[in-house]
Amino acid sequence: MIQIEQKTHETPDGTTVIVLSPTGRLDITTAWQFRLKLQECISKLSRHVVVNLGQVNFIDSSGLTSLVAGMRDADKVKGSFRICSVHPEAKLVFEVTMMDSVFEIFETEEEALNYDDVREGNRA
Repeated sequence: MIQIEQKTHETPDGTTVIVLSPTGRLDITTAWQFRLKLQECISKLSRHVVVNLGQVNFIDSSGLTSLVAGMRDADKVKGSFRICSVHPEAKLVFEVTMMDSVFEIFETEEEALNYDDVREGNRA
């Protein structure tokens, strides 16, 4: 079981952004739960999602797959999908797999939320 904290952030122009902060390991045993949570948030709450990985100290290929799937879901509905605060131990996985160039990754949650084009869902 993976713990996922969920917050709602309202931008100054009224756009709702969901912030998901999983804790622990994002691996073969937990990735499916996280995937379902992403799907549910994007389909029911907001097409704009920020995933805070500050409390995820391990991520494997199934964890990365769940993130890619979330990004695709957001793209399909012209939303945005950002990752922030990647734990140092998990950062290596993003770099080795070159996924750090696939995702929009921000140093802090605040940067991800305040990134100016969240409204349009554009990519930098």
